[in-house]
Amino acid sequence: MKTFISHSREETIALGERIGAAAPSGAVIAFRGGLGMGKTTLSKGIARGLGIEEEISSPTYTIISEYPGRLLLRHIDAYRLRGEADFEEIGGNELLGVPGTLCLIEWSEKLQNSIDTDKAIIEIEMSPTGERRFTFKGPWLEALIP
Repeated sequence: MKTFISHSREETIALGERIGAAAPSGAVIAFRGGLGMGKTTLSKGIARGLGIEEEISSPTYTIISEYPGRLLLRHIDAYRLRGEADFEEIGGNELLGVPGTLCLIEWSEKLQNSIDTDKAIIEIEMSPTGERRFTFKGPWLEALIP
């Protein structure tokens, strides 16, 4: 487990760019963190790192958004799902771990049985002074943080 402290939106975007550039094919990243923690901002940086120029937005209402780049980015937001059954019903399990893709899952806590969380988790917390604390779990993610 490794930690990175971001002092600004720009630092969060740059962190995301490093993640996107290094992401292996078929990777799934489970995001954990409350509203306004920076999950979508980090996703925007990851998209840049994948060479995606399209504007990334939160998929809260669409649930799944896809963006072509070095890897096909699948941005999934489980906030509005009632749980595992809803995810399964929309075909979510078939989207995970597919070669040539990178899946980012916001509100992954709702899908703990569907996601192999041993591989890659990013937990985001706000410090009392306003910085965002990113905690990385998973070998390839941890390798990115000095």
